[in-house]
Amino acid sequence: MKVHLVDGTYELFRQHFGSANRRGESGREVGEFDATVGVLTSTLQLIEDGATHVGVASDHVIESFRNDLWDGYKTSDGMLPELLHQIPVMEEALVAMGVTTWAMVEWEADDALGAAARVADRDERVEQVLIVTPDKDLGQCVTGRRVVQYDRRKREIIDEDAVREKFGVGPESIPDYLGLVGDTADGFPGLPGWGAKSASRVLARYVHLEEIPPEASLWEVEGLRGAAKLSKTLQENMELALLFRIIATVDVEVPVGAVDDWCWAGPTDGFAAVCDRLGVPALAARAAALAP
Repeated sequence: MKVHLVDGTYELFRQHFGSANRRGESGREVGEFDATVGVLTSTLQLIEDGATHVGVASDHVIESFRNDLWDGYKTSDGMLPELLHQIPVMEEALVAMGVTTWAMVEWEADDALGAAARVADRDERVEQVLIVTPDKDLGQCVTGRRVVQYDRRKREIIDEDAVREKFGVGPESIPDYLGLVGDTADGFPGLPGWGAKSASRVLARYVHLEEIPPEASLWEVEGLRGAAKLSKTLQENMELALLFRIIATVDVEVPVGAVDDWCWAGPTDGFAAVCDRLGVPALAARAAALAP
């Protein structure tokens, strides 16, 4: 079997902006729950395409334990109201459709996805785990071609080789990489002077922050410009870099259940009423027809 783990928050954004573009081109107004309907439809499409074990993780609230670690970490401030108010609607609708749904409050959707990927990876019956999001943070959870990311928009599989090609480091170094370069989307800055090229070259050799020699003269990285300055910045800000690494590390201890819990057995009896409220009654019939 294959396991599909969907980033519901990312999917809601993707469907919202995709719907807005489509409606804009046709001259029609964007519906209040278009993004939610898009998530339901795309999730059902996975099942139509053969997915049997599906879990969707969402950020029920945008804030998490990471906001206690760094004041500038991302919040719901500035997030589009039309997306914020759809998050619980999407979660309720997915549950009614019979899909395992992890609505994160203390943790983030990424943590649930990472935890579920680890659970699935340890199950010998599982042939492959697909984390359905292109989010770079989840690159740290990729393992060979067994645990991969799937970018639905590009229809692209991101395996371990693809992670290395894109970032210059393996999955195990992604949190260290982000600790150095930062992540503007998540609201932490990284270290001054450290960019993608310098971080990837140093970590390609040393893998983790603690393994980087304290003096640039000891670095076995040829042709790296500004090594002395980079080394000085790192040594003076090592505690901060380690904090950023913690923030960037997916917490795989989140309780998500077992693989068998994620088997889709069809929609609940209440799904038809949910579809009626969303204005898509045909979606209920489509789901019922797929029920095993």
